[in-house]
Amino acid sequence: MSERTLMLIKPDGVARGLVGEVIGRIETKGFVLEALELRILEREVAERHYGEHVDKPFFGELVAFITSGPLVAGVISGRGAVAGWRSMMGATDPANSAPGTIRGDFATLLSENVVHGSDSPESAEREIGIFFPDLAR
Repeated sequence: MSERTLMLIKPDGVARGLVGEVIGRIETKGFVLEALELRILEREVAERHYGEHVDKPFFGELVAFITSGPLVAGVISGRGAVAGWRSMMGATDPANSAPGTIRGDFATLLSENVVHGSDSPESAEREIGIFFPDLAR
């Protein structure tokens, strides 16, 4: 059964010219790109996206970073897309990411770790609705 997930290439990944590399890995894996857009994220959208962290001390840093420059937002689909994309990304902390994962190969900082992916099918649908309201289910 096919599922969907949100994929973000964060401002550090865009600034470093990693968009083609990340998209290539997604396509090579066999996932389908249902939507793809380069944009500068508005603060309101960023705050909704990171809403579960609003009371945490790092909330402001998350919002400031994700709105600091262009990012690529996308929806990918395929069998096991949520878990598959998370596996491809690697651990959130690049120091704990295995070689061969996006973060293991390209990220160096926890706060600037190149990519984002939804952590569950439910989160995926919520996040897709924030970034791509026309694709919300």
